[in-house]
Amino acid sequence: MKQTTPIIPRSVLFGNPDRARPTVSPDGRWLAFLAPEQEVMNVYVGAPDKPATARAVTHDRERGVRTYFWSYTGRHLLYIQDRKGDENWHLYAVDVETRETSDLTPIDGVHAQVQELSPQFPDEILVGLNDREPSLHDIYRIHIITGERTLVMKNPGMAGFITDQTFSIRFAVRMTSDGGSETLLPAGDGSWKVFMQVGSEDVLTTSFAGFDASGEKMYLLDSRGRDTSALFEVLSSNILPGSDLTEHARLLCESDKADVDDVLVHPKTREVQAASYTYERKSWVILDETVEADLATLRKTCSGEVEVVSRTRDDSAWTVAFLTDDGPVRYYYYDRTGRIARFLFTNNDRLEGAPLVPQFTAVIPARDGLSLVAYVSLPGADSAGNDRSGIPVPATAFPTVLYVHGGPWARDTWGYNPTHQWLANRGYAVISVNFRSSTGFGKAFLNAGNLEWGRAMHHDLLDTVQWAVSRGIADPERVAIMGGSYGGYATLAALTMTPEVFACGVDLVGPSSLLTLIESVPEYWKPQLEILTTRVGDHRTEDGRALLAERSPLSYADRIVRPLLIAQGANDPRVKQAESDRIVGAMKENNIPVTYLLYPDEGHGFARPGNRISFYAATEAFLSNCLGGRYEATGDALDDSSVHILEGRIDGGENA
Repeated sequence: MKQTTPIIPRSVLFGNPDRARPTVSPDGRWLAFLAPEQEVMNVYVGAPDKPATARAVTHDRERGVRTYFWSYTGRHLLYIQDRKGDENWHLYAVDVETRETSDLTPIDGVHAQVQELSPQFPDEILVGLNDREPSLHDIYRIHIITGERTLVMKNPGMAGFITDQTFSIRFAVRMTSDGGSETLLPAGDGSWKVFMQVGSEDVLTTSFAGFDASGEKMYLLDSRGRDTSALFEVLSSNILPGSDLTEHARLLCESDKADVDDVLVHPKTREVQAASYTYERKSWVILDETVEADLATLRKTCSGEVEVVSRTRDDSAWTVAFLTDDGPVRYYYYDRTGRIARFLFTNNDRLEGAPLVPQFTAVIPARDGLSLVAYVSLPGADSAGNDRSGIPVPATAFPTVLYVHGGPWARDTWGYNPTHQWLANRGYAVISVNFRSSTGFGKAFLNAGNLEWGRAMHHDLLDTVQWAVSRGIADPERVAIMGGSYGGYATLAALTMTPEVFACGVDLVGPSSLLTLIESVPEYWKPQLEILTTRVGDHRTEDGRALLAERSPLSYADRIVRPLLIAQGANDPRVKQAESDRIVGAMKENNIPVTYLLYPDEGHGFARPGNRISFYAATEAFLSNCLGGRYEATGDALDDSSVHILEGRIDGGENA
């Protein structure tokens, strides 16, 4: 049956948002948000009661500002920016009154990490810089106004440091050879004493969640002795070398199905007031009754899941986001004194009234009994009156796209997803599944993926496809696989290791060789290298190298029989261009057709809207040729893009 739903333009789904992430300044004087200036995302600032009068205070003309935050000076915003995707982040400060911008880390090739902001030192910030040794970040104290930089801690070989609002270095963390970690206390004489040991099975599910403002309370996410990560409170008086935290930690929040994944923190006391965990959908647990009435008021204000974006230091005002699956994010300014929520704006007005579809949740059984939480979007599903307790069974199975998340130590969640909406609008069922190694579901689920790249992790994807076929959702002859980073690897693995299961694949910045992936990690990843070697394979041993070769799609490039589209950022520091070049070269040697798009001004993913739109234009034409879905004509989609079409063609046109 021909789909009659209007086409949603790519520019609406993948272009710049109208406005995004509004935050109120700590003193309540200003409201900032991201919005395009000359088609590039920048920070706008204005009065909280007059957001329409806000003016741009940053003027980026290339990649756009994506991450910003307020300092405590009362007039400075801070943001980070790299160059053409190289991830050598610089930290910038902008005076919102004079609109003057200064680079606080003006050193070429250096990767800046924000360590700590504190109202006790409003004019300063702690920053990690790898200017001395590329693999190690020393801690500096930088004056936001003058740019003066003072060394606080020379890194003796640690993966990182944990600080508090007094700008004290409370702990250091270093990896152990088995993929675990040690948390160390400074002894005062330049030496360190072990405070806490975390085995490899817990290292990705155990972490610090901060200190309160006094530094007397420490919050810890901990999975040791249990499966899921729970939130605990520990008093500083119990933080001693070799102390047993299990005797002193107070449990604040837990779930037997999911890890605690978010906390709501009081802006002044820094005490945790609520915590959340996410299995299929996010659930909040209130720990401080003083915010219970506020959250109840907000839940009545607007439909969707509530996220507190920012709060003034005196806690009199919040900015809040309401997230749903079939519409734009709706932002409100919340006057906590009067418990009045005032609508600010949506992140994309053009989505209002667009033919968007709901996103269903499903729990899919893997072949070995693990439960895989997945999210499903169907073409033409009507969100009005639709029963979201179950997934509708279509009269005719759909062409389907399995959209695989990156990481792999990340996860998919429920909510508005532009890729899901785009594919469903073009006529495809879309499934995103949390395969083993995904985070948020406890350490047993996460660790079930250790050394299982291209094996059990891939089997989870195959089991998801089989589930969709058995439910009548997916046409088994018309299933594509698509993803970025690990999702790109999964695409290459699928088309090489199970070459006839999928009708085609789309790989965005995916590694083709696990051996060269690990051998070429960025220098500043090396202190945490054991996480990769224990979970993917160890390139330093003969058996490890054999395993990495066995699980590398490049080893089986001659098996590819289905169409493949590859897109790569030339400046990607994580998955180097050589990863795509090698598999494309191998395919050419075997006379296997491939489409290869290279973006010279991008890195690990595409920041520039013109590049994003050109990639999705190429992808939807490619999928239409393979699966038969609809696509928006390519038209001028490449005009504002840097794309080089190195192999193949887009939409039947000649190579540019």
